[in-house]
Amino acid sequence: MDSKEFGKLIEEAQAGDHRAFEELVRDTYADTYTLAFRLVGDKEDARDVVQEAYLRAHKGIKKFRGDAQLTTWLYRITANCASTYLTRRNKHQHGDLDGLDPVDEDPDRDPTNRADVADLRSQLSDALMKLPPKLRSVVVLRDIYDLSHESIAEQLDITESAAKVRLHRARKRLREHLYPMGEEDQAHAV
Repeated sequence: MDSKEFGKLIEEAQAGDHRAFEELVRDTYADTYTLAFRLVGDKEDARDVVQEAYLRAHKGIKKFRGDAQLTTWLYRITANCASTYLTRRNKHQHGDLDGLDPVDEDPDRDPTNRADVADLRSQLSDALMKLPPKLRSVVVLRDIYDLSHESIAEQLDITESAAKVRLHRARKRLREHLYPMGEEDQAHAV
């Protein structure tokens, strides 16, 4: 669907056309679900977050001004819903990153490397899920979605410097989890 058709659907949804809103949901669901899953780390929890995000979007569609893309607006709502959900859940749940794109699965590749990649993916997933939601969302938006600091700040409704600080803190915590007590230096020395 081109941007003109997408814009028309947004206008129709804002005018109260439920069919148009349903079409917007169909067009954005995969990306919204993927973001929610990466933020909460569990398929069922991600579905709950997506449902809440679309409920909020439906209630607020009339207030959508179009200053940013609809997907950017939905990312912000989804990130906020995920944060709220995780705060309410009040526990850290460990999951894996099965929903991520496969890492270079070349069939000619050494199978021991695949095992190493699977182990690294598991460790990274564990470390990511241990981050507080505010830090996790910045890492996901920057390192998985490749958004700029400015876009992250806009989506999370924080300042650009706050986005940079959160990203720095998150990466530091990830390093500490992945390389406890100086193992990073030992790993680089080998």
